[in-house]
Amino acid sequence: MRGLPLAAWAYVCTVVVLAASAIGLSSLDGIDWATLAVLALLSVICESAPALLNSENARVSLSYSAGLASVVLLGPVGAAIVGASAMVAWRREMGLEKRLFNGAQFAVSGYLAGVVYQMAGGTTGKPTNGSFPGIITPYLCAVVTYVAVNLALIGVVLVLGKMAPVWGFRWRPIGNLAAGQLSYGVFGLLIAAPWGLIGPFSAVLVLLPMLLARWAFQQTSDQQQAHAATIAALCQAVETKDYYTRGHSERVSRGSALIAEAIGMRPERVGAIRYAGMLHDVGKLGVPTKVLQKAGDLTEEEFAAIQLHPMRGLEIVRDIGFLDEALAGIMHHHERMDGTGYPMGLAGAEIPVFARVISVADAFDSMTSTRSYRAARSLEEGIAELRRSAGGHFDPDLVEAFIAAIESQGWDQPDPVAPPEGEDIETTQQDHDDPSAPLRVAGEGVR
Repeated sequence: MRGLPLAAWAYVCTVVVLAASAIGLSSLDGIDWATLAVLALLSVICESAPALLNSENARVSLSYSAGLASVVLLGPVGAAIVGASAMVAWRREMGLEKRLFNGAQFAVSGYLAGVVYQMAGGTTGKPTNGSFPGIITPYLCAVVTYVAVNLALIGVVLVLGKMAPVWGFRWRPIGNLAAGQLSYGVFGLLIAAPWGLIGPFSAVLVLLPMLLARWAFQQTSDQQQAHAATIAALCQAVETKDYYTRGHSERVSRGSALIAEAIGMRPERVGAIRYAGMLHDVGKLGVPTKVLQKAGDLTEEEFAAIQLHPMRGLEIVRDIGFLDEALAGIMHHHERMDGTGYPMGLAGAEIPVFARVISVADAFDSMTSTRSYRAARSLEEGIAELRRSAGGHFDPDLVEAFIAAIESQGWDQPDPVAPPEGEDIETTQQDHDDPSAPLRVAGEGVR
């Protein structure tokens, strides 16, 4: 939050003042200070270890459970104090200004949730058998209020701080974040319900399994990051060898995912096809650099080396267990619907769907990227070529799915890639990914 514009700083100060007013102007009579101390400590512990959601590195705090339990057990002002305790959470990456804002927005969220809870008929204090089921509806109202206020307060500071657009929010990550907050918030009632019977131990019964689940989720997240790092390293190696295609793998990955989502693939398969798109050309590591960068026609041996690069790619990554179905995409992404592709001459439905998807995204990015021997074709020209080659080269249904996806979500054409300075590199005049410019083989014409 350092370097915030003046408007954002004014907003942060306003939220802090509102939080301080909510606490300072309220009566503290009747507050159960022992319960407040336990819940505040619980909130600090949970805020110190937020859970990473599988959504744009968004994090959601387990302290939502403690904050909403305090709405029931302590009322609005108690919930505000528990929320404000987030200021002292142990998170080294947080500066003072962010701590103040976090504590203030949790306090405001807790206070307003407590007010709504009481207005909806909820009673403050330790629930008894007679509290149920009447307490459920007021509590759910409090949860929705807490989450809505929290997201709104954060959204405004992001907009004012120029960290998010005024319009055009990415709603899927926001929806995932809201779902996580609502889930953790609902657990607050499970903490509050048995408090009168077993006291603070109720929090242990609820939060210990949640903390264990958070630990397991973090292990999964760390593993996914390790996978991503492995793939990034392989892609960097390919692009170092074949410099003019820099960024190509990332764009093919994105294009493949657009198609996969458009045809209704399950999320786990979309993730797998992202990997396949990133690694589709990893077999180039097994092709001599002089062949990849050759300016003239290829010899038969050099053409054979190009044709074998999908199989080389499979050999390189086949033992990476998490790739699974992605391996078929890497192996067969140069097959053609009419059976004239390589390396195995598969046709039609014989070609794995991952390979058919990658083939479309691969060719489109190649055509709409600048190469050493030609300027980038326009998106319209690329689309026209895809349609012209549909049926023979590409799966027609996937072509239309891709075109619909880029028309709705857009496609950013890359800037031209300059060769590394100070290196004597022969400039290729061919691109095996471009269907509109087949490879030329000496004495054999085009292939």
